[in-house]
Amino acid sequence: MSEFLIKIKGHLYLWKLILPGLLAACFACQQPTGKNKREARSGRLGILAKIDTLSNDSLLTLVQKQTFNYFWEGAEKISGMAPERIHLDGDYPAHDQDVVTTGGSGFGIMAILVGIDRGFISKQQGVDRLLHIADYLKKADRFHGAWPHWLYGPTGKVKPFGQKDNGGDLVETSFMAQALICVEEYFAKGDEKERLLAAKAQKLWHEIDFDWYRKGGQNVLYWHWSPEYGWEMNFPVTGYNECLIMYVLAASSPTHGIPAAVYHEGWAKNGTIRSNAKQFGMPVILNFNGQHGNIGPLFWAHYSYLGLDPRGLKDKYASYWDLNKNQTLICRAYCLENPKKFKGYGPHNWGLTASYSVNGYAAHSPTEDLGVISPTAALSSYPYTPEFSMEVIRHLYQDLGNKVWGKYGFYDAFSETANWYPQRYLAIDQGPIPVMIENGRSGLLWKLFMQNKNVQKGLKTLNFESPAIQ
Repeated sequence: MSEFLIKIKGHLYLWKLILPGLLAACFACQQPTGKNKREARSGRLGILAKIDTLSNDSLLTLVQKQTFNYFWEGAEKISGMAPERIHLDGDYPAHDQDVVTTGGSGFGIMAILVGIDRGFISKQQGVDRLLHIADYLKKADRFHGAWPHWLYGPTGKVKPFGQKDNGGDLVETSFMAQALICVEEYFAKGDEKERLLAAKAQKLWHEIDFDWYRKGGQNVLYWHWSPEYGWEMNFPVTGYNECLIMYVLAASSPTHGIPAAVYHEGWAKNGTIRSNAKQFGMPVILNFNGQHGNIGPLFWAHYSYLGLDPRGLKDKYASYWDLNKNQTLICRAYCLENPKKFKGYGPHNWGLTASYSVNGYAAHSPTEDLGVISPTAALSSYPYTPEFSMEVIRHLYQDLGNKVWGKYGFYDAFSETANWYPQRYLAIDQGPIPVMIENGRSGLLWKLFMQNKNVQKGLKTLNFESPAIQ
């Protein structure tokens, strides 16, 4: 029996082994104590059926807890932050093992709030860890208030993401700021220690100089700035992609805010962000990265919405609930159609997003389909498609089992076509899983983020509508 199943309590498994050469089946029913019989052994026919008594709620909690542990037990020891990657096969360069990621750590901070709320850890444990992270972030390298994409965990010094990408990364910083706002709100009315944490979180995100990243006052935000290379990365951020949260936070900042024109002219490109295209009979709504009629990888429906509540969220360009739900359903419909005939695709196995791939890293989508399924795609879409996402969770957990499930939840990606099942994790893919599942179950992070008075002011500045805006 595989280790992960042995550790799960309260389950009843019924194993049925059909012996070869018999016309009638001979069933052996017992509690599992032997080796995992999910796969046929060489020289015999093995057919396994497993009856799992886990309810949907229990399975969701199990997935959340196991994935949360990436950011709890798997955290880098000095910083408490999220490792950029964890390879259980040990196959990655030694110099990468102490690298932590800003955006992924933001996702991890939100996962810690889920862990507290679900009772995976005590509130005191969570407060202590978050205070440690806040103190680390205060001392870590920053560039006009923005952290870099990567840091060396033991030192807090920038780890270049690329030669010229060795300064501030406003997008990754915004993913962190989204989490800090949730921390601020979760602990603002707590005891003295909790209020101290809330104050530290607030100060950290108020120090981000969003206005500086307009590159001399332009009506657009730039992704990068480096003290060595200045603006040479030259990446003005326009929609639509995963970066909506950056503009919302920039408008929300009480210290370094931006005018609405930066959003409407820069991000929305004076309205040309809108799309009238359809796929599988569903409106695409917004042009994805300027590609009319196409949809992007599914993380675009996740990263900005870990805190930003898309339910009823609208502006003059889109209904963001419809946008995200349609993107998810279009991706699923594409996988069901499976035009490239990849093995395993179907109603219980769909989801394309950026992740590891058979040959490196790829931004999987219907326009870049390499036969790789990334569990985070369907799992983090749980709020939009709860029944369809639940089907994927059950299939991965019950049918594929330890091929795709390990110490920190479901592995990053796999391909049945290529018989490729790497035991590897990426923080930016693991983080949205417990957070978005929680938003689908209780709305926890959505409530925290949307109740922040500065966020409410920023959304009003950009003329958003939402039931959460007061």
